[in-house]
Amino acid sequence: MSRTFKLGHLTLAVGLALGSQHVVAEENTAAADENIEQIVVVGSRAAPRSIADSPVPVDVISSDELSKSGSSDMLDMLQSTVPSFNVRAQPISDAATLIRPVNLRGLSSDSTLVLVNGKRRHRASVIAFQGGGVNDGAQGADISVIPSVALKQVEVLRDGASAQYGSDAIAGVMNFILRDDRDGGSISVKYGEYGEGDGGATTVDGFIGLPFTDDGFANFSFQLKNVDATSRSVQRPDAANLIAQGNTAVADPAQVWGNPEIEDDITVFANIGLDVANGKEAYLFGNYSERDVTGGFYYRNPHNRGNVYSLDGGETLLVGDVGLANGGEASCATVNIPKNADGSDGNLLTSPEYLAMLDDPNCFSMNQIFPGGYTPQFGGNITDTSLTAGVRGDIYSGWLEGWSFDLSGSVGRNASSFLLKNSLNPSLGLDTPTDFKTGSYIQLEKTFNFDLVRAFDIGTAEDLNFAVGAEWREESFEIVAGEEASWKAGPYAAQGFNIGSHGFKGFGPESAGINERRNVAFYTDVETYLTEGWMVGAALRYEDYSTFGDTLDYKITTQFELTDSLSLRASHNTGFRAPTVGQANVVNTQTSIVNGDLIQSFLAPPTDPLSSFYGGKELTPEESTSYAAGLVYQSGDFFMTIDGYSIEVTDRLAQSSQIDVRAEDYAQLRSLGVRNPGLISAVTFFNNDFDTTTQGVDVVANYSMNLFDGFTKFSLAYNFNDTTVDKFDPTTTNEGKVRRLEDGIPDHQATFTVNQSWDSFGAFVRMNYFGEYFATHADDTSSGWSEMADSAITFDAELNWYATDELTFTVGGNNIFDQEAQELQKGPEGAYSIVGGKYYESGPFDYNGAFYYVKAKYSF
Repeated sequence: MSRTFKLGHLTLAVGLALGSQHVVAEENTAAADENIEQIVVVGSRAAPRSIADSPVPVDVISSDELSKSGSSDMLDMLQSTVPSFNVRAQPISDAATLIRPVNLRGLSSDSTLVLVNGKRRHRASVIAFQGGGVNDGAQGADISVIPSVALKQVEVLRDGASAQYGSDAIAGVMNFILRDDRDGGSISVKYGEYGEGDGGATTVDGFIGLPFTDDGFANFSFQLKNVDATSRSVQRPDAANLIAQGNTAVADPAQVWGNPEIEDDITVFANIGLDVANGKEAYLFGNYSERDVTGGFYYRNPHNRGNVYSLDGGETLLVGDVGLANGGEASCATVNIPKNADGSDGNLLTSPEYLAMLDDPNCFSMNQIFPGGYTPQFGGNITDTSLTAGVRGDIYSGWLEGWSFDLSGSVGRNASSFLLKNSLNPSLGLDTPTDFKTGSYIQLEKTFNFDLVRAFDIGTAEDLNFAVGAEWREESFEIVAGEEASWKAGPYAAQGFNIGSHGFKGFGPESAGINERRNVAFYTDVETYLTEGWMVGAALRYEDYSTFGDTLDYKITTQFELTDSLSLRASHNTGFRAPTVGQANVVNTQTSIVNGDLIQSFLAPPTDPLSSFYGGKELTPEESTSYAAGLVYQSGDFFMTIDGYSIEVTDRLAQSSQIDVRAEDYAQLRSLGVRNPGLISAVTFFNNDFDTTTQGVDVVANYSMNLFDGFTKFSLAYNFNDTTVDKFDPTTTNEGKVRRLEDGIPDHQATFTVNQSWDSFGAFVRMNYFGEYFATHADDTSSGWSEMADSAITFDAELNWYATDELTFTVGGNNIFDQEAQELQKGPEGAYSIVGGKYYESGPFDYNGAFYYVKAKYSF
């Protein structure tokens, strides 16, 4: 049987993987057998083949499987299906609250390449500055904008594929294949909320397939959702004390830990194909997505928040002097307003010293604006657009006669506009606004591809498939300045008042601008069967960047059939991940917790004078070496794969740990051009800081049978994954961060699913196991703020009633038995009693508890 590849399949080519997971459950044994033999392309640009015949395995998740999740977010859907895929909502995490980072196989989110219809997906503009652990500093694609209703299937390929696709494919590749129906459609409405009665989520989605000439199609999908915020908070002791002392301006709870509110989240996808003359096809696909997100920040205590209410840890209140601010002499008679006489943090608003200060027009304190302290709300608008167009087909004449080609161009843009509410710019005094537009990040990418493929008879059992291609990409990262009040150093800055909107300082004119990078790549791919049961393949890619130089990577694969039921497979590859333009140029001011105290930390480009002073250097690419080996067993209705892997990454990129800006360095920093170093508690920057080795094993098994007068399918997927930090720089990476990298994700994860189908009903039950992991809160790995968390098991379930051929009703839930996440440690040193959160923010499953939903779907 010939395996000659027509390049019309090339858009489905999505790299090489290491483990196979779920094969879609259907309603009868025949359908199940068909899915076990489901045809996929595995990146070599040779003929599509079945999962069992792939030299390295691939997860295939259908749109039906994705829909079996209570969540309205694509990320949660994938986590419930792919065991080595991790994502977690981050309640107080600056921009990562808006776009949640993910990880595959223990590596950062930007170590997994994301494709749509086989074409590279652009990155999000948001970089995960904190709260991400292994994802700290990652800038990956925002896949939450891709709704399941727009998808035909998802292929998760878990092996390095840089030799096929270039940067970012160290951990693997995810390819989202859009629907190509030319008739029919559906519309559905789903509502769900958590068992606590909050987080209500309403989702309306649908698609329609239309004919486009006799042989073409036009498929359009949409999703609209609104999600309420959640709160898993407890009142902070300091806030409770203020209330007890009579401060009626303090909220209860003073600080909210929970998921952000998502409003008017709209996504539209289009996928169009049209046959043209001489066996060629033109294609066009793209999306428009937009959403508004609002989350919480840390509570600012009205006694001791540094550079806002106090300069000495709360011993005395910070009082502004109007005369000094106007260039004159000191005019405020009130110098110090102490704590209560007994030393407690009581309600100083009624003290004689404070009341005297209010009567003096030359004095002020920020308590006059927020007498009970304040908790900023951080949010923004995320707009994501993309468009890909191309043509593919066979060449019948000229010097390329006999070849197939694919020519395409893509453009993608992700813009994040940030805002801050319920805050202030203390350096402006009482003239400060309380709401700010703090600026924007914009990520823009352009890509052009030209691919050729042809089969040659070289005397082997199968023709040699030979593919070559070229790619050109341009990536830019833009910072747009915020409104003046969000970054301005006001007249009271010299008196110690914080500069810029507090909690998230706006981007100033000195930070604004566009940075660009271009790269060109050339690659080749060969594959053949030396004998009827022995396949070998190789790929080679050369890539040259306008910033740091070039790289050459390769991949070799093989599969050998021992028997009709059992085969062995193996792969070896080198890979790389280029530092993003954003990582090399981003600027950000963030508030972090260190040892229970809030500090103002400044993220600067690695070549900025401040970063360079503390060890920052020009970024270089990560480099990886991967090995994988496994077996595939298939007999009748039973299918199993076992695969082991090892991924070594050197010069791994991440955000540094927070480095203290020392008072003895202020003079030298000023001479280097650093402005107001005294108001910067710590600095971080991106750097090539450490080497890691990640090793693991995937075990996957599926079995189908007729049971209970219906069709039953059992699916088991297990992942063991262990990361070791081989080398790191202790001057820029602390031991706590190393611990998070090594233990922040469970070594053991598994899912076991039973899917049952009858004529009028369908149901599934899924058990999810999460092993022990190192839990941390607010990126603080100190005692009381971190610990090894216990293993946990959650259950998901769903029941479908097929009322008619067109109408389906669904009821279900995630974590239906309300398994609690790991609780924060209590006591005087524990995070529970300091920040007002109940659970650790890091963890493998949702801290919000049980989520229940109902859904109605009409198909036509």
